[in-house]
Amino acid sequence: MGLSLMLLLLVPTAMVHGQSGLTQSFAASLTAVPTDPQTVAGSVYVPAYSSVAMTPGKMRADFSVTLSLHNASESAPLILKRIAYFDTSGVLVQSYLQEPIALKPFATIEIFIPTKDVRGGTGANFVIDWAATAPIAEPVAEALMIGSLGSGHYAFVSQGRAVRVVGSKAHEP
Repeated sequence: MGLSLMLLLLVPTAMVHGQSGLTQSFAASLTAVPTDPQTVAGSVYVPAYSSVAMTPGKMRADFSVTLSLHNASESAPLILKRIAYFDTSGVLVQSYLQEPIALKPFATIEIFIPTKDVRGGTGANFVIDWAATAPIAEPVAEALMIGSLGSGHYAFVSQGRAVRVVGSKAHEP
């Protein structure tokens, strides 16, 4: 196999993992990170099922996962500070950003987890930390799972939820 063909085969794998893949694959969706003070911030939790137990301990269906992050603002960039993927036990599987990136208004980026990557397990999830330099529409985050078991094909969506601390300060860890 020629070196150029081998390099072409390696590029898609690199795009699945890490920040360089995001910045290359979604360059048209990105803009410069604003230097003004970040006055608004939040976190989104997105359940992502890379595997689903069909019967306890006997049968499992594995799914590909596509995490889509949308800037719902028509006029302001959305700063993404962290995109982290956790497994069922809450252990970090992969971090996708080494430094913040900014999404253009109405732009989207995606993270793809292939079907064979079952590191996340049945309780996998993403956490996205975001910020903005002024009031902004909350971002939209969804995970699309697609897979098959036998002759059946399955697809479902899991919507992200804003992470909000509840209760009094006396109850916080």
